[in-house]
Amino acid sequence: QVQLVESGGGSVQAGGSLTLSCVASKYTYCVGWFRQVPGKEREGVAGIRYDGFIRFSESVKGRFTASRDNANKTLYLQLNNVEPEDTAMYYCAADDQVFSCGLAISEYNYWGQGTQVTVSS
Repeated sequence: QVQLVESGGGSVQAGGSLTLSCVASKYTYCVGWFRQVPGKEREGVAGIRYDGFIRFSESVKGRFTASRDNANKTLYLQLNNVEPEDTAMYYCAADDQVFSCGLAISEYNYWGQGTQVTVSS
């Protein structure tokens, strides 16, 4: 079992920045960030492999950055130049079964409780 705890959510104005953190109870090969708006499917934002290789969704590529600190079992998502469309509940995820580190929900088997990000225009 892997426990994940996100933090760092909040309110930010369009064009601003925010950094999310997620602390894991165990190291895993893949970790990821997802987001979800009520009434919509959860969307993959970034998939991060153990060596730092990252896949970003097209909707955030060039605006968001992500990283992981394996020693401290912590992953980060920096939201830059945010837009109102980035408003969502953001979740971190971990995988110790599939090892593909992609952007699909099915590739991850552990989830945090989420942290809300609200972007105002």
